[in-house]
Amino acid sequence: VQLQASGGGLVQAGDSLRLSCAATGRTPGAYTMAWFRRAPGMDRDFVAAVFRNGNNAYYAESVRGRGVVSRDNVKNTLYLQMSSLKPEDTATYYCAAGRVILSTMRDPNAYEWWGQGTEVTVSS
Repeated sequence: VQLQASGGGLVQAGDSLRLSCAATGRTPGAYTMAWFRRAPGMDRDFVAAVFRNGNNAYYAESVRGRGVVSRDNVKNTLYLQMSSLKPEDTATYYCAAGRVILSTMRDPNAYEWWGQGTEVTVSS
């Protein structure tokens, strides 16, 4: 599975942004997909995940209520809609896919494939 993230950019606090992750290759619709982010000097942190059917989505506490993760299994694309952006959301955002179960979905080591990252900068 190959993943290509896009949609990052420079925005102001309070703005909204939608990130996309296009998946190609071996049946991407069969895998759990997720977003992680890495702020400068920090570890890669879980943001959100959605399972194969798209009906079960999970969020990090830091984005709960401001982020919506979704997937289109026809277009093989993962999305992350973020609103009310804060300067602390500044990070490189990565999409990931893998044969991941609920108990390990927040662990980046559980994912097999990664996109290259898209940078989001939120100015105050």
